[in-house]
Amino acid sequence: MTPRDLLAWNVKKLRVRQGLSQERLALEAGLERVSISQLERKQVNLGVDSLGKIASVLRCKIYELLLEPADGEQPPENLRRGRPAG
Repeated sequence: MTPRDLLAWNVKKLRVRQGLSQERLALEAGLERVSISQLERKQVNLGVDSLGKIASVLRCKIYELLLEPADGEQPPENLRRGRPAG
């Protein structure tokens, strides 16, 4: 995997694991939602400061955004559409 692939994989994995939408991640990181979408689709390279903001919201270290997935690890799934019941 390329660094861009790893970044896309890990941001999405951590975001989905925490139940955050792209919009919520972007809002809390002070970024545009389209930036998160493009990052996860491997269409943009964000600067180190932006990655630091994303890592902070995802409660991880920046290096964790570049970790190789475990052997056999499945790609992160999308969040369910709509708002949670409550």
